[in-house]
Parts: sequence; structure tokens; C-alpha cells
Amino acid sequence: MEHGEAAPPAAEEKGGEEEDDFGYRLFPDRNKKPQSFLVRSLFTFHNRCQLMLRMTLDTNPYAQLLLEAMKQSGCTVFNDRHFSCEDCDGCVSGGFDSATSQIVLCQNNIRHQSHMNRVVTHELIHAFDHCRAHVDWFKNVKHLACSEIRAANLSGDCTLMNEISRFKFGLKAHHQTCVRDRAIRSILAVRKVSKETAEKAVDEVFDACFNDLEPFGRIPHSKTDAKRAYKDFQNRDRYNANL
Repeated sequence: MEHGEAAPPAAEEKGGEEEDDFGYRLFPDRNKKPQSFLVRSLFTFHNRCQLMLRMTLDTNPYAQLLLEAMKQSGCTVFNDRHFSCEDCDGCVSGGFDSATSQIVLCQNNIRHQSHMNRVVTHELIHAFDHCRAHVDWFKNVKHLACSEIRAANLSGDCTLMNEISRFKFGLKAHHQTCVRDRAIRSILAVRKVSKETAEKAVDEVFDACFNDLEPFGRIPHSKTDAKRAYKDFQNRDRYNANL
């Protein structure tokens, strides 16, 4: 999570105040009736969110690769169906709702295009994992940890420039440290577990999930890397089609 991208808030019965709400408190609009188009059109945040989303889906190589990979996996993503611009809690930028297979974009917290690019990519990685694997988002914290590791590793969350903007500067294995820290923070944001539990889950699956680079085939440290990965993915598809 980026204060940040939260992994899946999904519909579960809430038995009492002490029960885990699975992150839904961060996404208050999830429980409201949808507004009419006329009402939504009056809100600048919503319009800006929709425009930035369209720009991301049309031009960002990270998102384009993930969209194509999901389509090949039988999980085609549609803009109107699978993305929802909503107001969220002040600390989050987006989330993946596995119950509806929807990506929530926090229109009140995403203020510029590069941020939108990163949030959409992060959440599409969760959606890709949901599509290709039987992820138990709610009862198996290791599953959640694995997807958070992959999202932090492959979305650009931990690029050098992003880390410098957070006043964090390069140490040995800095990328891995960033990925681990952000995965732990994301788990703690959406699950009522101790920090020790989150750390243990991340550490137990870190090596395997950090080295799972699908569908990129590499860690895309920049947009140039992502463009190359996208081209390689398209070529791989053409090669496989000829076998």
C-alpha cells in the first residue's frame, strides 16, 4: 500500500465491532448506493479521476502489459465494469475488491498522472494474481503477503526516483528492503494482525514471490523497462501462437 494501495477490501459478513472488516473502513463508498451519472458529473475529483484513468490505460506500458496478460488468462478488464473512482479514507490511494473484481481508485487522493499510473499498475497486479491463482485474500495472510510483495516489486512503487521523493536513499539491497517494508505496511492497513504476524508472513514467502516476475519477465525499474517487457510479452505470445 502506498499510503497507498491497499489489497483487497471484499464483502464479508461483519459480526461485530471487534471483527476484522477486511479493509472496508478505508473505502466508505463501497457500501453506498451508486450515484447517478448527473450527480457524479458535477464532482471535479470524479471527472479528473476518469480522465487520468483513461490516460493510464491508453498510454502506460505497465498497465497495457497487465491488461493484455489478463485478457490472455481469460480475465478481460473493462473500464466501466472493473474500475471505480470513489472517495476513500485519507491514507489510501486505491484497492482491489476481490468480491466484485473491481479496482477502487481514490479520486480524492490521486492528484497527478504518475501517481494514477502507479496505483492502477499496483492494483492490476492484484487483479492478475486473483485471475491466475486461487488466492485466499481473507484467511491466508501468506497469500496476501505474496501479492503485496509482487505489487511493490513490479509496479514501480520502489523505483529509485520514488524512493528519493520519500527521502529514502540507496543502501545495499535497497529495492528488496523497500518491497518488504511496503508489503508489511499494506497488510497492516487492511488486516487486523500484529506487525510480527505481517512480518513473518512476508519473510516466509519473500524469496519465492519476489522472484515471481509474471507477466513482466523482469523487474521494470522504469517506463523504458516496462516498454521492453511489454514488447517481449507480445513477441512471446506470437511465438507461442506459432508452436
